[in-house]
Order: sequence, then structure tokens, then C-alpha cells
Amino acid sequence: MSKNLVIVESPAKAKTIEKYLGKDFKVLSSVGHIRSIAKKTKDGTAPIDVAAGFKTVYEVDPEKKKVITELKKAIKDANDVWLATDEDREGEAIAWHLCEVLKLDPAKTKRIVFHEITKGAIEEAIKKPRTVDMHLVQAQQARQILDRLVGFELSPVVWQKVPGGKSAGRVQSPAVRLLVEREREIQSFEGSFSFKVTAVFTTSGEELRAELPQRFKTEAEAQAFLESLTDATFTVSNVTKSPSTRNPGAPFTTSTLQQEANSRLGFGSKATMASAQRLYQEGKITYMRTDSVNLSGQALAQMSEYITSEFGAEYHQVRKFKTKSASAQEAHEAIRPTDVRTTAASGDNYDQKLYDLIRRRTLASQMAPAKLEKTTITINVSTRKEVFEAKGEVIVFDGFLKVYGANKKEEAILPAVSSGDTLDLNEAAARQVFARPPARYSEGSLVKKLEELGIGRPSTYATIINTVQVRGYAVKGENEGQPRDVIVFSLDKDNVKRDVVQEKTGSDRGKLVPTASGEVVSDFLTNHFDQIVDYGFTADVEEEFDEIANGKMERNKMLEDFYKPFHKLIEESGGIDRSTVAQAREIGIDPKSGKPILARFGRFGPMLQLGNPDRDDKENKPQFAPMPQGARVETVTLEQALQAFQLPREVGKTPEGEVIKANIGRFGPYIQVGKTFVSIKPLDPHDITEEEARELYAEKLKKDAEKFIQEFPGGIQVLNGRYGPYITDGKKNAKIPKDKDPKTLTEIEVKDLLAATPNKKPFRRGGRAKK
Repeated sequence: MSKNLVIVESPAKAKTIEKYLGKDFKVLSSVGHIRSIAKKTKDGTAPIDVAAGFKTVYEVDPEKKKVITELKKAIKDANDVWLATDEDREGEAIAWHLCEVLKLDPAKTKRIVFHEITKGAIEEAIKKPRTVDMHLVQAQQARQILDRLVGFELSPVVWQKVPGGKSAGRVQSPAVRLLVEREREIQSFEGSFSFKVTAVFTTSGEELRAELPQRFKTEAEAQAFLESLTDATFTVSNVTKSPSTRNPGAPFTTSTLQQEANSRLGFGSKATMASAQRLYQEGKITYMRTDSVNLSGQALAQMSEYITSEFGAEYHQVRKFKTKSASAQEAHEAIRPTDVRTTAASGDNYDQKLYDLIRRRTLASQMAPAKLEKTTITINVSTRKEVFEAKGEVIVFDGFLKVYGANKKEEAILPAVSSGDTLDLNEAAARQVFARPPARYSEGSLVKKLEELGIGRPSTYATIINTVQVRGYAVKGENEGQPRDVIVFSLDKDNVKRDVVQEKTGSDRGKLVPTASGEVVSDFLTNHFDQIVDYGFTADVEEEFDEIANGKMERNKMLEDFYKPFHKLIEESGGIDRSTVAQAREIGIDPKSGKPILARFGRFGPMLQLGNPDRDDKENKPQFAPMPQGARVETVTLEQALQAFQLPREVGKTPEGEVIKANIGRFGPYIQVGKTFVSIKPLDPHDITEEEARELYAEKLKKDAEKFIQEFPGGIQVLNGRYGPYITDGKKNAKIPKDKDPKTLTEIEVKDLLAATPNKKPFRRGGRAKK
């Protein structure tokens, strides 16, 4: 019998901690949250009683009943219980819920926290137990109660009043508004162009690339300049060299880790946090939800020793960074390796890449600045007043760049020249360049913007970004861009040649693009529930959560101040006229039928409608067509609409004689053969050929055949999945033991395996997934 029972959040964390504690300790896991706010109560009253001081009814998650039974049994056999859930507000709330459900006294039960899962940190935490911090618990409760009230009261209004509206949330809505505002900036951007002139000179057999600092506004000016170079001489008029230094950034916070992982590794916020979670649970990095850039004295000492021995004393420089966030707790640490000497932290390629990024960033923060020398060469043109400039940069001492190289192309190293040297012109060109509209947000840049505005906290960034995509209010762009013509003048001996080349523009690949539904919902909330999407108001609410956590504000006062004006708006929302939300726009008249064609929003987003509904004329119901790709309710033309109503289009037939139809649906263009649907992205349903359609259909049939292994009564199937064979009944999936052949399983065996598989929900911890 173990004298001490330690309860943590995740099974992976439990295994790691149990290695460091002796035989007197048993470590079990709650597997995340064990209770949540009830959806409905037994007596039919609201789970949150606003009038009774926001009294809240919680219910045990059904899938956690077995876990609770095991914990209760273990408590009977233990002398002491230690709650070792994570050190943030969510972790504190889980500790309190454990006390409530397991009948532990929160004022007496030992609570321990640690920033890293190492032997030293665990042993130190055991020496300094405290009790559950109710201020942190109340801050978490305030967030949870507020989000539940907003979601439950506002979402039904959105369903009723907004075509295609799904839900609205307190923090996700300002994020959608950011995306919508950026998209409209891009749409209203007035493009312009100029001509950039570049040249390649030679000196002593070496190339020297230079650029004209000025741009020309017209073709005529650019052409005239190139023509003036035919008889010109080119002389170096000045060579300037200036030393500069480049300093490393601070070690990672949650926000900067998500930004940099997105920029350097292409990781999304959710994937970054899941990977960091695994590294933390395995004891490889410190706690991954933090807004502090502080490093412990022990970590600084270890890095000092490592950097000096590995690279030399000249590479080491102690730095103490100051956290910008007023709410950050300096007692917490930045995200860093628990042992900087460890280079290989995981056999998982994904996790290893993230660990390497964290390790290199941490090391760089304690290394000397890089010393650079910037050189600018000015080149006079005898026939013009304009001058060319060649710029380069040489790294004199790499410093921190030795471990954390710059995330951009380094400038060229220039050949040695002196003032007065004459250069030979090898080539020159003037290329049309276009002004760029504002860039769409990536996941990383949206996290940065949310942090700048004070919206969200380290524990919520990934959830916010995931939610706006799951709700269908934003999507990850897949468009590689559209081709556009670019004018290029080039000097060929004594002649200036004009060419038109093509380049792609407008790519949104990997960027967050608001959907039409996202735009309509955002506009609706801005017009009728401004406080929900107001950036300043949302940031103020976050600060009030911080004040509750610090014991400076009463939970119920904060909730009342928010809820009363919000609920008044809900009560008044009945008067909002649905027809004024996302109004339909008449595009023109169909020449065949004489009926009007409208562009409007429907249940699944923007669409086209031919004819107006007439309740008395049931035979002439309106026809509907999906919005053409790239078109919008505000901009779609009559020509585009008429083409859209040509769908579905009969493309041809399969070799077996079945009709192939092409159309556009909710999820994009597709072909249909009988009851089989096949995506044809990026092909256009208006011009896909029979040969292309047959090929895609054959591929679909081949994949389906490879996926199918066996079928049993009741819709039970044995299928090949992404991670190997599995059993499904359409509701839940069951793993197949390694010693079983999926091809020879019997009906009794598959039913037994399904029966033994619980109805699992994702591991939930305030919306965060764990494994």
C-alpha cells in the first residue's frame, strides 16, 4: 500500500512523475477535466442561476465515472493526497473539482506545482506544498461561466437571424472580425505599379549586382532610362562600410512559440501545442502555457557552462529579459529545455523539430550578439543623374547565429572595389512591380495580433484559431494565386527589348481566409452586439479575469457588469428583421425565362436564386445554384450566374454506360456517378472532360476497394484506415489487436471488440486536446 497518492492530469505525465518518486508514492491521472457545467439540470432549471449569484451546477462527464471510481478507491488506501495538476488556472480548477468530487477538503489537501517534470523539480515541489488557490479557481470559473452564457444566449439569436449562422462565442468573434476586416482591406486595395531597375556589372571577372533606388512610374520613363545606358560609363563614386550588431530574441512564450513554429516549421497553433504538450509530459521542456520570458538561475548556470564549453567564452552573454505582459507571472518561466545538453528529445519527427527550435532559441538568448559589416557601393551613370546602389552584408562574428540562423536570405557578399573604379555593364532590366495589398493572417500572425490587442491568453490562442475554422467562419487557403502579365524591359547590347511575362499573384495558401458565413455573422454582431466583437472590451474582460486571479476583483461583480448589458441586447434582439441581415441582391434577368436572378445567403452560405418564391404557384419554384468560385454576393455578374445555372452538366458516361454529371456543392466542384461523389478540385465542372472524369472516378473506386476488408450485418465493417485496419459501426471505431488478421475476423469477434470499446470523447481540458 502506497502512503501517498499523487493525482495529475494526464496518463503520460503520471508515468514520467512516478519514475522520480519512490515506492511510497502512487501516481494516478484524472485524464483532464472530470466535471463541466451541466447542459441541463434534473429539475429543468438553468445550470447557471444568474439571480443566485451565478450559482453553477456541474456534472461529472460520463466517460470519467470509471476514473473517479479508481481514484476514490486509491484515496482509501492512502495517508496523504497530493494534487499535482498543471500550474495554470485550468489546472487549479481541475484540482478544485477533484476536491469536490472526491470529498477532499480544499483547505487542507496538499497542492503542488512545478514548471518542469524533472526529478529535482518534483522533489522540490513535494517540500513546498500549498492548498488550492481559490482566486485562480474563481478566475477560471468566471471565464467558463461567461463563455457558456454568451454561447447559450447568443448562438440561438445567430441561428434565427443570420442565414448560415452556426454559433457565436465571446473570444472567437473578435478573431473572426479581424479576419473579415483584413479581407475587406484587401478587396478595397487600389493597386498601382512602377518599374524597378536592376543591373549586373563586372569588375575583375566578378559580378556586382545593383539596383536603382528610385522607381519609374511609366513604361516610357523606364524604357528611356535603359536606352540612356547604351553609351554610358559606370564609375564607383563611393564605398561605405558600417558595423552593426544583431541581438537574439527572448526565449519562447506560448505566443511566440506558436508564431515561430508557424513561420519556420509551418506548424499550426493546435499542432504546435499538442507537440509541446507531449514534450512537457515526457520531461523534455518546461510548462508550455506561459507568457513569461524569465529563465531560472539554475537554467542560466547550465547554459553558461554549456555555451562556454561547446562554443567558447566569447559566445556567451548573460541576458535577463523583461516580460512585456502585465499579467505575466515572473515566478513562471519561459518555455525552455529541462536539460539544454539533450539534443535528441523524441523519436517523433514532429516533436523533435519543435524541441530543436525551442532548444536553439533558448541557447541563442544567452549568446553574444552577431557582429556584421554592411557595405553600400554607389555607382554613377555618366548619362544620368540617377545612381545605382549595391548593398551587401558580411558576418564578422556569428555569435548567436551559430545556433539560431536568421529566417531570411542573407545579403550578398560584394567584390572588393574602390572609389573611382570603372565597371562594365553586363546586363540591365526594368521590371514592372505591383503594390501589394495587406497580407492575410497566418495562424502565427493572428496569434501575434490577438496578443497585441490583449485578446486571449496563452491557454486560449490555439483554441480560438481552431474554433473559427471548425465553425466554418474561416478556412485555410489553398489557392496558389492567379497569373498576371508583367512587363519587362531588358537592355540587349544596344537595343531595349520589351517582353510580357507572367507571375502568380493573390496566393492565399496556408493563410486564414474568412468564409462568406464568417463575414455575415461578423457584420451581424458588429451591428447588433458590438461589445462581443469590440477589441478593447474583450481585452478589458481578460484583464478582469487576471484581477480575479490576483484577488483584486470579486468574481460575481465582474460577471454582473458583463451580463446585465449583454442580456438586455439579447432581450431586444427579437426586433431584428432577418430580411435586413445579408440582404439579397438582384443581378439581372434570365433571358430565357424572364425571371430575376438573385445573389443571396442561404443555409450553407452564398448562392444564386432564379425566380422569386410564390406560395400560390407550387409548380414554378425558384431554382438554386452555388456561387461560382471566387465570386461574392456583392460582385457576382449576370454572365457568371447564367453559367452557374448550366450545372449540373452531363460530362459523358463511364465505360459501363453510367452517366457522369459535374456540379458544384458545399465542398466544391465534384462529379457524380449514381450515388458516388468524387471531388474534382481544382478542375472546373464547366469544362472537365469525359476522359478526366473517368480517370478520377476510377481512382475513387480503386481507393474504396482498397479500404474495404469485410462487412457484417448491422452496418459493421472492417476497413483499412490511415493508421491501419479498424472496425466501425458508423458510431464508434474499434482497434484490431495485432495478433488478429482483419481478413479472418468473425462476426462474434468484431461485435465483441466494438462492445469493449468505450464511446470516447476527445480528452478535454478547457478545449485543449491531450494524448
